[in-house]
Amino acid sequence: MVAQELDFTVSVNASNVQTTERAIFSEMETAMQRFFNDRAWTNDNFQANEKIKGNLILNIQDQPSIGQFKANAQIQIIRPVYGASYETLLLNFADRDWEFQFSQGQNMDFSENRFLNNITSLLGFYAYIAIGLDYDSFSPLGGTPYFRSALNVVNNAQNNGGTGWGQFQSRRNRYWLVENLAINSQYEPVRKGLYDYHINGLDKFKDDPVASRETISQVIKDIQTVNEILPNAILITAFLDTKNEEITSIFSEGQTNIRKEVYNELLKLDPTRRNKYQKIVQN
Repeated sequence: MVAQELDFTVSVNASNVQTTERAIFSEMETAMQRFFNDRAWTNDNFQANEKIKGNLILNIQDQPSIGQFKANAQIQIIRPVYGASYETLLLNFADRDWEFQFSQGQNMDFSENRFLNNITSLLGFYAYIAIGLDYDSFSPLGGTPYFRSALNVVNNAQNNGGTGWGQFQSRRNRYWLVENLAINSQYEPVRKGLYDYHINGLDKFKDDPVASRETISQVIKDIQTVNEILPNAILITAFLDTKNEEITSIFSEGQTNIRKEVYNELLKLDPTRRNKYQKIVQN
């Protein structure tokens, strides 16, 4: 039997919703978690300790009618760091366009190749994104097949008119995330940077922090090169939203010249976090 790849925790917060039927939310939580964790998403064998960890934090904003929900979602994808107890985030992404139907006892059917319903398309999309990012972090562009699967989900969902799937609805939605990952080859340096950042940066940090900082510094420079051509891209924004605290921590020590270089690149990439990045050059 092929092992399941995902180990996701789902938490549903419905404190904003005025309803006496609260049991639906705990059932939703369980159904979504089982959707992620109880099916095989690849043909690869995963040991229990190799499963890809993640969190889906769903904040229900409104229930316009019975069984109809609007929500904000936070999706976190987690990767272990070799030789350390530390875990790093591969993605920490806010998706504010969740609209779906869910009823008690609902069958959570899903197909990559056709649209069945919005809830399983949403969950399936992020399952493939999680696997793709994990694979990208262990081999250069290793996640490509899974990003293509996520693209199939987007294309099928677009035809059904749901919010968050459309090219022209927003520049910060699921379409543009998968466009950066699966369609536009100009972003490949960012994806290859994910591999170097994790395999040659974080995974080797314990044994050789100097070389690891140099590697991560180069990754940041390569991402800035892409950013100059394609500013405000969702993939780069997502990388910085996910990694800004970790990068600040990594470069709060080390060689002064490397720290200054990283600081200057980060100011070009992410000027709104200038105050945070000041810590890199303070001592």
